[in-house]
Parts: sequence; C-alpha cells; structure tokens
Amino acid sequence: MRQLVETIAKALVDDPNQVRTSEEFEEDTLVIKLTVAKEDMGRIIGKEGRTAKAVRTLLNAVSTKDNKKAILKIVE
Repeated sequence: MRQLVETIAKALVDDPNQVRTSEEFEEDTLVIKLTVAKEDMGRIIGKEGRTAKAVRTLLNAVSTKDNKKAILKIVE
C-alpha cells in the first residue's frame, strides 16, 4: 500500500526525488505518511482537496480488499 501511494505521488509532482513515505501502526490501522517538496504540496492536495481525496479513496479500496484499515496523512 505504501508503494501505491508513493507511485501515485511521484507521478503527480514536479520533483519525484523529494517524495517520501513512511508507515506506522496506530492500534489496528496502518497510517501512511506522505511528504513532498513544499512547491509540490498543491499538486498533491489538488483543488479543494480533490486529488488527496482520490488517493485516499484508492488506498481505502486496496486496504479493504486486504481486510485492513489504512489512512493517508499528508505531512507538510
């Protein structure tokens, strides 16, 4: 799941070398933290958060298929 988020983020940003992801567990939920360059933050979030919502929807679909819970946090 982390690889999915990283691949999508690298395709969206201008500087893919600055994309970083990390995984943490909070209780029974997998938390994927995404960090990008400051200049690319708008590309990841999108207008009114539409891009971020779409990435979260894909992550939710994959995690549900594996009978797990996962959320995405975009770190500034």
